[in-house]
Amino acid sequence: MRHRALVFLALALAACSSPAPAPPPAASGSGTYEGRPIAQTMSYLGADWLERPDRAEREQPDVVLDALKLAPDSTAADVGAGTGYFTVRLAARVKTVHASDLQPEMLRMLDARLVKDKVTNVTLHRATDHDAGLPVACCDLVIMVDVYHELSDPPGVMSSIKRALKPNGRLVLVEYRGEDLAVAIKPEHKMTLQQVKKELANLGFHFVDSLEMLPDQRVVVFNQG
Repeated sequence: MRHRALVFLALALAACSSPAPAPPPAASGSGTYEGRPIAQTMSYLGADWLERPDRAEREQPDVVLDALKLAPDSTAADVGAGTGYFTVRLAARVKTVHASDLQPEMLRMLDARLVKDKVTNVTLHRATDHDAGLPVACCDLVIMVDVYHELSDPPGVMSSIKRALKPNGRLVLVEYRGEDLAVAIKPEHKMTLQQVKKELANLGFHFVDSLEMLPDQRVVVFNQG
């Protein structure tokens, strides 16, 4: 299958809720950006956390995707796809999905999931710390679920996402609400709406809406500024 060929080529070249505590263990990430600490990227060794039993209740992925009103003939990307929790749900709603991740081990897990579930409309890409790894002008929508706050190079990655979006494409960030002290997750894994809007404006995106229907997170929608 095409997505399998691409992921294994990428790996060869690379060769080389209650909301729980922040996902264990960490793979990379340090420093600050715009005055906030950059959260560490969750390692593939903690991938089970991405499939935790209460995730559907707390993050409500189908509610999120319903709210985005995805066109069936559209193309979407899941950046920081991990084990594919959102990827497979996107694949059931749109024509084509691009899924990227920093860790080849995560991509292997996702590839195995796609094969097991007979999902054939997903192409996998190896991201880097500086690039989301997506084709140019490929996508009507790019979604990043609990990912943006972990980027070690937000200008680099978001610039690559701007290139990947079609002219009327949307960027969607799902982030834990930093203003809400009841959201029991480490502060570096949360962001306030003010932070999100300011940073993304500086990176060339125009704020469209913030959807506040989830117990712990918000869904922030942008287009290209």
